[in-house]
Amino acid sequence: MWYRIFGRSESETSPASLAEHLHAAGLLVEPHFKGDDLGWTSGELRLPNSSPVFVQRYLTKQDDLRDDLNAYAAELETCDYSPNNGMLMQHAIQTKQLITLRKPIDAADEVTMENLLETTCRFLATATEGVYQIDGRGWFSAGGELLLQEY
Repeated sequence: MWYRIFGRSESETSPASLAEHLHAAGLLVEPHFKGDDLGWTSGELRLPNSSPVFVQRYLTKQDDLRDDLNAYAAELETCDYSPNNGMLMQHAIQTKQLITLRKPIDAADEVTMENLLETTCRFLATATEGVYQIDGRGWFSAGGELLLQEY
């Protein structure tokens, strides 16, 4: 399952601040990140005795994301059952960085894993002026409010 943060800010959130936030939330995660001159690009969040959560960060200016973002916007345009579809469509178009998290299929503790994923999404969405999307569940505000249900 995929979790995606659509950030309108180009600001990089440091892996150290993410780890600090997760630790403060009681999630004993061990972060491992790689990067280049533009900041971190990928990483892993490792919980004890569990498969890692893989994290990728893409920048709209440097990575070839426009077609993907346009596809998300086009899909959102068809979700006219929600009053938030237009706002979310514009948000997808205005995305400056896309951060993806991949949930492992063999999490030792599903409740803790879900807590890690959602806490990470909320933190990164807040830090990047973003919203987040969870496959099969929907689109959420940075505070965790469901904005659009996926069916």
